[in-house]
This record gives sequence, C-alpha cells and structure tokens, in this order.
Amino acid sequence: MSVLPILEFPDARLRTRAEPVRAFDADLKQFVADLFETMYVANGVGLAATQVNVHQRVLVADMSEDRKHALALINPQILEKEGSQVYQEGCLSFPGLYADVTRALKVKVKAQDVQGNEFVIDVDGPLAVCIQHEMDHLDGKVFVDYLSSLKRALLLKRLDKQRKQAASA
Repeated sequence: MSVLPILEFPDARLRTRAEPVRAFDADLKQFVADLFETMYVANGVGLAATQVNVHQRVLVADMSEDRKHALALINPQILEKEGSQVYQEGCLSFPGLYADVTRALKVKVKAQDVQGNEFVIDVDGPLAVCIQHEMDHLDGKVFVDYLSSLKRALLLKRLDKQRKQAASA
C-alpha cells in the first residue's frame, strides 16, 4: 500500500467532477487500499478519490475507533434522504478547519464494491454526514460551499494564516 498526496484547497483539481468507474480490476483494488492507507495515516474518517487527484467515483470511510469498519463505495448514488442534522465537519483538504454544515440525517446509498457487486446501505448520523461529504468531493464540491460568504471568507482567512505560520516555523 502507498500513502497518496492529498490535495489542499484552493487547488482547482478539487473542483473536478469524477467519472464513473468502469474497470473493476486489480488496479482498482490497489487504489482503494491506498485510499484507506492515506486516510488512516492522515487520521481522517473519509476520503474521496478526487482529493488525491484521481477523478473516479470512489470513496472510502471508517468512522470506527478501532478502524475495523472500513467501507468502500464505488459509483455511489444517494437514493433517498431523510431529516436534517447540523454536524461540525472537517476535511483533509482543509487541514485544521471545522465548520457546522447542515446535511440529511439519514441516507440510502446504492454503490458497488471493488468487485463490481451492487449493494444498498442505509446510514444515519455521523456516517451519513461523512458519505455525503465525500460524495460532494466526487461532484467537485467542498464543505465550505455550504457556508455563508462571510463564514467562508473567515474560514479561508484562518486557513491562510495557519499556512503562513507553518511556513515561517
């Protein structure tokens, strides 16, 4: 497995819409393993292919403490949404930044596994937030797109300040 470099905002490649996966082969299995490795090393709970500059509809998630509930979704589609929740989200492409985002409380998602087998899952709570967040990446959206222009400007100013401090350290 390899750790892949994660794109950071405002990299324009984060705005690229991912294409459906058509080949369910050894390369895809290796890529999914690399996504998990990258996510775990970065101490994340979700990661989309777009974030590592691969523009295919692939995402991984693992919200568990023990890192034993790995979930890979290939070509995911939300079939149903229900309710709403406000959750403080962070993102590996926005290191150290967090903001409250409103998303569906429950989602029903159709996807494929690494062999190409189709499945449907019903998720709620934090995992539903994670999947919606990562699916946004596949559509070229990032979580700050959900914020007011004022909140987004303040958050991006904070990100810029953190980067300047890190560069001078």
